[in-house]
Amino acid sequence: MIEFSNSTLLIFTLIVFAWLGAITFLLVKIYQTFFCLTKGVSEKDLKTVLEELLGQAKKNQGKDADLEKRLEETRKEVLLHIQKVGLIRYNPFADTGGNQSFVLALLDGNNNGVVITSLHSREATRVFSKPVIQGKESEFELSKEEVQAISEAQKKK
Repeated sequence: MIEFSNSTLLIFTLIVFAWLGAITFLLVKIYQTFFCLTKGVSEKDLKTVLEELLGQAKKNQGKDADLEKRLEETRKEVLLHIQKVGLIRYNPFADTGGNQSFVLALLDGNNNGVVITSLHSREATRVFSKPVIQGKESEFELSKEEVQAISEAQKKK
């Protein structure tokens, strides 16, 4: 028969208790995970619960794809709304006081839009509008103030 000294027996006992402690800790963690998975579930086995979770995950994948599609449509649509505004005030006539005339550039995400010009004189105020296509004049020639307003609008993101 093999004889062990007291110190060897003590070390062996400590190793066994440490091993049992580690196994107990892992078992408690597994039980906690299991109870989290089956929380609020009665009379169901783990397989049923996991199948339900997988079914919900598949439904959510379909919803995610639909949301991505909608988001892309919204991004394309947003480009068509007014996003950039440029305003220039100026004095076109030497005989009037102050910068009472203005040019307002309203552009979408593709730099398409309109330039609205208001010329103020002592006798009258006139308002003109001109289309802007991709940040440039289309069928009507633009004044330097209108070009400046478009340039200011394009700087804004």
